[in-house]
Amino acid sequence: MKNIATALVKAQSEMSNPKKGNTNPFFKSKYADLNAVREAVIPILNENGITVLQPLVHVDGKNFVNTILLHESGEMMDSFTEIVYSKINDAQAQGSGITYARRYGLQSFVCVGADDDDGNKASTPQPAIDLLRLETRLNACKSLQELANTYKSFTPAEQKITVLLKDKLKTELK
Repeated sequence: MKNIATALVKAQSEMSNPKKGNTNPFFKSKYADLNAVREAVIPILNENGITVLQPLVHVDGKNFVNTILLHESGEMMDSFTEIVYSKINDAQAQGSGITYARRYGLQSFVCVGADDDDGNKASTPQPAIDLLRLETRLNACKSLQELANTYKSFTPAEQKITVLLKDKLKTELK
């Protein structure tokens, strides 16, 4: 583990956070997509003799992305991120879950965030909101009543950022 640890320390000292270049249409928020994360970290990891692999694995009845950092010496480190998606047998939902798991798994493993492009948000503490969790809960609703109850259980801030998705799902459930 000495070679990969040394290379990872050097790589992290050279990394910068990925840029938030995409906008989530439901939440009207900016985010760094998987490509932005990859562009920010993989070239620097590669320059330090580390390659990234992200195969899908199935463990104990659950699906995961296994993010592997493989050093040219043969040493490796890996981390599992569960793939979460709301609609069974829906390729688009599963693909979205895989992309989320790859992005968050890689970001977390190499310890990068995403550049804050709004100085006011950076200087004003904001409560942490797990958008994926909220979206998953709403997408899992099978009836209008369940959707209404789930939405009502959200905080006002959570309701504000999920209102468009809630309205879209409401139309689909009618």
